[in-house]
Amino acid sequence: MPRKPVTDDGDELLARLRSLTAQARERAALQRSHVELAIALQRGMLPRDLPTAPGIRLAVRYLPACHGLDVGGDWYDAFLLPDGRIGLSIGDVQGHNIEAAAFMGQVRAGLRALATVTSDPGELLGRTNDLLLSLGSELFATCTFLRLDPSAGVLESARAGHLPFVWATADGRSGLAEGESGPPLGVGPRAEYPVARNRLAVGGVVVLLTDGVVEGPAMTAEEGLDQVVRLAARAAVAGLEADALAGAVVKGAEHVGHEDDAAVLVVGYDRLPPNPPRPP
Repeated sequence: MPRKPVTDDGDELLARLRSLTAQARERAALQRSHVELAIALQRGMLPRDLPTAPGIRLAVRYLPACHGLDVGGDWYDAFLLPDGRIGLSIGDVQGHNIEAAAFMGQVRAGLRALATVTSDPGELLGRTNDLLLSLGSELFATCTFLRLDPSAGVLESARAGHLPFVWATADGRSGLAEGESGPPLGVGPRAEYPVARNRLAVGGVVVLLTDGVVEGPAMTAEEGLDQVVRLAARAAVAGLEADALAGAVVKGAEHVGHEDDAAVLVVGYDRLPPNPPRPP
């Protein structure tokens, strides 16, 4: 008596595996395209050129996060204000995905646009906060905005939940910026952002950074900031160029223990008095 053909379970299993593999490849390709788009957004939103002014040296470093398929939303920016002063910003958007990268672009564009209305750091952050709330996003961002007067060496700053910047002088003094911080941008209405005013010393440096440079599983934010303070102090005393200092600071991101966005913006000040005394 002839037997009925038996279904080949092995062939059926192989067919299912091929189907699952194809689906996994499609999902991976889609995720990779999201990452590539997010990185393109990041690069497109960051400034290609930095403003110049007598006595001012600006330098930047930016390492985008690429941990697995995650991409962050850190940024830096530097641009001329209508009155000839320089606006500087650095910040970090919550999350690591394409939405964070897009939100970063909105924050940076909002700061630039509103800076044509007011460049007062506290008022500017307040207006930007209101703008982001009106967009209805669930994301938020930390940020520092500085207004620099190159001719007088006066630096005005306000923070929205962001790390304090580091400063150092050529005579060996160094530390973290003092002053209160307001809440992150996009968290709640009617936020206030206190303004701190400082004067740059000739030969001094200011270092703005995001937490990916100084904080991670292998290092607390306090330890990381202390490391940057010491590095900035040595650089100022030695007269190190702003670009070299920016490179040294961002290299410290390798020691924090994770792969996060790392953004660094260094300001060097070497302006001489308008009428320096003549040698005898």
